[in-house]
Amino acid sequence: MTKHPKCGVLSCSQRKEIEYCYQCDEFPCKKYDGAGQSDSFISHLNQLKDLEKAKTIGMDAYLKELNEKISVLETLLEDYDDGRRKNFFCVALNLLELHDTKKTMEQIAFETCPEQSIKERAAIAVRLIQTTADEQCISLKLRKK
Repeated sequence: MTKHPKCGVLSCSQRKEIEYCYQCDEFPCKKYDGAGQSDSFISHLNQLKDLEKAKTIGMDAYLKELNEKISVLETLLEDYDDGRRKNFFCVALNLLELHDTKKTMEQIAFETCPEQSIKERAAIAVRLIQTTADEQCISLKLRKK
């Protein structure tokens, strides 16, 4: 028995060649026991789901999706952050599906204008993102241990 190359869990030597945990025959292993039950700076709720998605659609497609989410987050932080929304936007982008996020961003762009104060634009963005999350029964609050 050797240690798993990524998570350090004892495993058989065949797994030395894996690059991502989802490639392991024993995924999810004991490293993921309790995964998604509490959060740190970002939500861990979708941790296993995201690994499964990477496995299903392939790492290149998954990274493309993540880069699109990063682009949306940059827009939110640049145009709609009143200094108090960074965590909210980060959690929202982490938990919401990309297509829902894009649709919400279209609504935000439609309902806001540059003449509005940053506080007004932030309030509109938060309201629309929260509405999208509520429709999906997704809580955008971090869970404590």
